[in-house]
Amino acid sequence: MIETKERLYTGNGQRTYPGEAKEALFPLGGIGTGNISLGSRGELKDWEIFNLPAKNTFMPNTFFAIRVEQEGRKPVAKVLESKLLPPHALSHGYHPLTGAGLPRLDESELIGTYPMARIAFRDSELPVNVELEAFTPMIPLDPENSGIPAASLTYRVTNVSDLPAEVVIAGSMINPVGGLTYDKFSNLDWNMPCGQNVNAFRQDADVSGLDLTSEKWAPGDLNYGNLALQTTNTHLTVKRAWLRGAWYDFLQEFWDDFTEDGRLTDLGYETPSEEHKTDTGSLGVIETLQPGETKTFRFVLSWYFPNRINGWNEHNRDKTPGRETIRNHYATRFSSAWEAGAYLLNNLDGLRTRTEAFRDALFGTTLPGYVIDALAGNMPVLRSSTCFWLENGKFLGFEGTFDDGGSCDGNCTHVWNYEQTLAFLYPSLERTMRRVEFMEEVEDSGKMNFRAFSMFGCGGPWGGKSSHPAADGQLGAVMRVLREWKLSGDGDFLRELWPNVKRALDFALAHWDHDGDGVMEGVQHNTYDIEFHGPNPLTGIMLLGALKAAEAMARFLADDEAADRYSTTAAVSAKRLSELTWNGEYFVQVLDDVNAHKYQHGLGCLSDQLLGQQLAHLYGLGHLMEEDRLKSAVHAVFRHNFKADFKDHVNCQRVYALHDEQGLVLCSWPNGGRPKLPFVYSDEVWTGIEYQVATNLIYEGFIDEGLTIVKAVRERQDGYRRSPWNEVECGHHYARSMSSWGLLIAFAGFEFDMAAGTMSFKPAMEDEDYTTFWSTGRGWGVYKQVKDPSSGKLVPSVDVLGGDMSGVQVHACGTTIQL
Repeated sequence: MIETKERLYTGNGQRTYPGEAKEALFPLGGIGTGNISLGSRGELKDWEIFNLPAKNTFMPNTFFAIRVEQEGRKPVAKVLESKLLPPHALSHGYHPLTGAGLPRLDESELIGTYPMARIAFRDSELPVNVELEAFTPMIPLDPENSGIPAASLTYRVTNVSDLPAEVVIAGSMINPVGGLTYDKFSNLDWNMPCGQNVNAFRQDADVSGLDLTSEKWAPGDLNYGNLALQTTNTHLTVKRAWLRGAWYDFLQEFWDDFTEDGRLTDLGYETPSEEHKTDTGSLGVIETLQPGETKTFRFVLSWYFPNRINGWNEHNRDKTPGRETIRNHYATRFSSAWEAGAYLLNNLDGLRTRTEAFRDALFGTTLPGYVIDALAGNMPVLRSSTCFWLENGKFLGFEGTFDDGGSCDGNCTHVWNYEQTLAFLYPSLERTMRRVEFMEEVEDSGKMNFRAFSMFGCGGPWGGKSSHPAADGQLGAVMRVLREWKLSGDGDFLRELWPNVKRALDFALAHWDHDGDGVMEGVQHNTYDIEFHGPNPLTGIMLLGALKAAEAMARFLADDEAADRYSTTAAVSAKRLSELTWNGEYFVQVLDDVNAHKYQHGLGCLSDQLLGQQLAHLYGLGHLMEEDRLKSAVHAVFRHNFKADFKDHVNCQRVYALHDEQGLVLCSWPNGGRPKLPFVYSDEVWTGIEYQVATNLIYEGFIDEGLTIVKAVRERQDGYRRSPWNEVECGHHYARSMSSWGLLIAFAGFEFDMAAGTMSFKPAMEDEDYTTFWSTGRGWGVYKQVKDPSSGKLVPSVDVLGGDMSGVQVHACGTTIQL
């Protein structure tokens, strides 16, 4: 069912999320730094800064509060969060560590245009309006300034009354260095690992704040680290440590102190916390506002936990051989949280301007709001705990995360096949993934380990060096080398990888194509965690894409023998695959008996059947087979696999869409022939596959169908049922969801070849005014085409907002622009 034009093209502004939208959790944090989530109520949760995922966690005694005093009126003091939401059925009520019993604001509303968030607070008792802007810098092609372990939290307060108002905003934060644990009553445990923690007030040049450290841990220990809460405001009040008392004295003393006069009394503790104990500190900013005046209260929250396990098993805290620690990349740049936070504060205006320029360029793209929502909503994956960035420069990723650990490790090739976001925004990091795949995980035979364990010198749950290859992942990796080369224009990169690229592709031809007809019929492990047998469209068309990609790379390198061989094989393969698998409507798997092997799809209409073709479009390779058949097949996928609701859909597998939601299932059997035990995820809905199908639909001219799928996905991620910034598959922040970036490329008709020094645009709505964000490895900016009212012709323009694109030619609207 295609959505109506009205629903697809009108009323599609960016969504807002009231405090009741519990799942609207906006991630703050840089590439390879971990995250803290900002909730729609204004609360901070999911403290994933300790080199581990930590969903649904809170930090005790950590919140911001406001106090407003005016002459002749009773002061008002409240936590800068909207009201707590039900259910409240806790066995022992809310613990005082949550501060749940303190007054809160009436309402809040979050607008999240990632990487920047804004929360507007409303309260009937406050004579001021309060708005929070929160972000961590994110700038295309600048991973260093996009990888700062810190978040900017700026409160803008406007006096809407007729009297002057003294406003104090105080941030309170516990010192968690060493680790916090809890007893069954939710108290801090008497035997928790932290201790000897130090909260210091520090002033360096224009930056002041709380420096939270510990004397207990050596610099190389996994528990070593520190945090800071800093500001550049100058009129301050500080309490380095809350009361070291009994029961709930700590919260009572702080709140009484804060509300009495807005000035915090330091209690004079000069020794570190006792063993197994820690302290909470508070930093307040004081400003006086005249009626109608607005002032900013600027805070930066920074963290520094440099050491992680040198391997995939994050929970293994034993420093045994093969499990030594390795530092995060940010530790090569900063020596402490204080230094990181001070860098952000001292450069905040410039970093904010560049981040805002990126945000505005992306959100200014001429696309329905839900499409931009899909692009921006999955950018957090590359800055989530799914990914990490090591001191040696390597960027690595799980498939996703559990609540408290990585899920399915090893840069899994058949999942990262789908990802486009990192490649286009931070291509230098993406190239490190190709180097790992081809320089460390390809064996002499050409077999590529589809999970990267060799680089850590250890095996893993899938066997490390002895693991079997994944056909779709290995072939997709070949195609991704083409993408990285064309985005960067780096011939040396291509020359470095080329011998192993050939080795990997030749292995595929020998290992899976037993009879030499260009069609793979061997046992083919794939992204569904099973093996397909016989000719099938998923791996068959991926092979075509790999052959065409390899041919293009070989031509550039003057490896004519390889280029001719791959070209000939591709032609033979395309003809034979089409003959074998085409059923008149779409491509099928060829098996004499579909039930002879468990977990096949046979005559089913597989949503991923044209994955290789979608990648070929994105990487400028064109159609790999007969165009009419490819168009028919992708439309069949939409027609048969998109569901207007799931009320009668039987799914004995994992459930990601249900009831009245819409979505695209992985496979269906419109002509019968469903196996007794089809492949294990066939009835599920995966956002990463929905996006790749939608992208392919756009390329083939089925724009409304593609939009229908994207709209369905983002309506499921509405902030109530699911997070707008966390699409789940086999874990949170799942890497496959970054296939959504392909939508931007397809709608813009964007082609790139930095080796040739060219790029071009041919928007899907080619006869209309159009604006789009673009990026390559050399630069990024905005493309516009506007119809000249006098001539009726479209006039293109390119604005370079970052990088150096000098010498590049841009082809658009029948003209050439020289940059």
